[in-house]
Amino acid sequence: MRRTASDYPVGDRPAAADTHLGATLRRLLPYLWQHKWRVVLALSCLVGAKIANVGVPLIFKEMIDDLGGTQQVLLLPALLLLLYGALRFSASLFAELREILFARVTQHAVRRIALEVFRHLHELSLRFHLERQTGGVSRDIERGSRSISSLISYTLYSILPTLIEISIVLTILLLRYDIALALITIASLAAYIVFTVTVSNWRITLRRQLNEADSAANTRAIDSLLNYETVKYFNNEDYEARRYDQRMQLWEDAATRSQVSLSWLNLGQQAIIALGVTAMMWRAASGVVDGSMTIGDLVLVNAFLIQLYMPLNFLGVVYREIRQALADIERLFDLLAVNREIADSPNARKLADAAVAIRFAAVDFSYEANRQILHQVDFSIPAGRTVAVVGESGSGKSTLARLLYRFYDVRGGAILVNGTDLRQLTQASLRAAIGIVPQDTVLFNDTIYYNIQYGNPEANREQVLAAAAAAQLAAFIEQLPLGYETRVGERGLKLSGGEKQRVAIARALLKNPPVLIFDEATSALDSKTEKAIQASLDSAARGRTTLVIAHRLSTIMNADEILVMDSGRIVERGTHQQLLEAAGAYAQMWTLQQLEEAGAAPTEGGAAVP
Repeated sequence: MRRTASDYPVGDRPAAADTHLGATLRRLLPYLWQHKWRVVLALSCLVGAKIANVGVPLIFKEMIDDLGGTQQVLLLPALLLLLYGALRFSASLFAELREILFARVTQHAVRRIALEVFRHLHELSLRFHLERQTGGVSRDIERGSRSISSLISYTLYSILPTLIEISIVLTILLLRYDIALALITIASLAAYIVFTVTVSNWRITLRRQLNEADSAANTRAIDSLLNYETVKYFNNEDYEARRYDQRMQLWEDAATRSQVSLSWLNLGQQAIIALGVTAMMWRAASGVVDGSMTIGDLVLVNAFLIQLYMPLNFLGVVYREIRQALADIERLFDLLAVNREIADSPNARKLADAAVAIRFAAVDFSYEANRQILHQVDFSIPAGRTVAVVGESGSGKSTLARLLYRFYDVRGGAILVNGTDLRQLTQASLRAAIGIVPQDTVLFNDTIYYNIQYGNPEANREQVLAAAAAAQLAAFIEQLPLGYETRVGERGLKLSGGEKQRVAIARALLKNPPVLIFDEATSALDSKTEKAIQASLDSAARGRTTLVIAHRLSTIMNADEILVMDSGRIVERGTHQQLLEAAGAYAQMWTLQQLEEAGAAPTEGGAAVP
């Protein structure tokens, strides 16, 4: 899998200097060009605003020269004054019109890209999400989305207008005045830009370390808070606080270095500006003395310098923010560039709406290359029949469900659905046909009603209530003060394990799929509730193709076939009665569980002790 930006440790990530403004803008252009008429009009307003802005000092110069003459003609200065006011207003008018026109373009681009990344993350494999830390990914998306707006804003509202204004001013200085004024302006601007870019490139490393420290601290905090109960169980609040403070110490050091370097950058910029302004004013004052320039010309040159250096005064900030925005956007685009491990084939077709038969044909699988999980697993689940899988923890039982749901692809053999390799089916149609009750149920931080309805968002209230009743959940919900509107907390932590599993069962029943997978669906239930729900599960499984992964053998006695797995291999198969008669591994498991339920435990010699 391709490494993404967040996979690099501090100091090992590619430098921001490798990120090019033009390349990133080209990637953004399709999102912006959807509102092309707004873009064109906004750019026209930008040019109009700069022309008006440059025109203001020119009119001001004429006013001063006319008022300073021997003939005090009031009409011409009055007209110039009106034109002066009109140009000032026009500069603001065009600038605000540009903002109004471009606001929709920018925000729509942010929305489209954020949605694209969100969809892409859901399309990535389970392996990607297990290997990543949610806090870091969340921060990358947040910063990247925000930086799109910043990049567009700084580029179109700061850099481009400044370049246009510099071009107009230099043209006027070259055409109307001594070339020395233009040369001083060019030299000052060049020195300022070179200094700013050089120092900012050095500072970008500090800024990157600051962002890494920020993400690391945020990830540490989120991970600790998500595992709040575990922290409490082991009385490790101080330990977690120390770990978080270690991250924050790195952030503090990086933030301090970044701020100090910014102060040095600002001092250098101000020194260059001061030298440039002094040289320009000296040359203009000399022109006034020798009669080649008027007082109005002196005021014009001063006004031009102020107009140029005001935006340049923020060039360091703008440049730094643009570089940081580029780095953040690249991290966002890196997420989009992560290859989907599980993707639909070009000729994938939908699974037909019909009864489903499943075949695991000599399946081999491993999560890691050096540790194989399944070895030549071969069995079938005829349409409408139930197959149960039992075995010790780590024997590969739950892996069967993950492969059938296509969270991973097999390494050898094939899984056939109605005779077709499931890799030739669209994932959407395959997963729509499967309802699953996982061993570890995770709920949304929302209401019980929402979490049940999630199985079928189009279901009405009567259907949701019926699913809750079938999962033996209705009586519990009715005792709650807020009933179905009770919020379950982060990851469902306000509910017990058994209550969460019943919500998961209700959710699967509401989906009403042709295939059901119960991955130890009653493992967190007490015996009484388990027996009550078992009847509902048997009823739900009737007529459906069902894979039951079980720990308690009493729940799968009526399965059409039972598979016993050990170390990724099927070591026994048959009905409940056939396996008991075989007196093998299944029979031993059955005996042990019967003794446990009877309140007895086997001794080392095998005899039961009451």
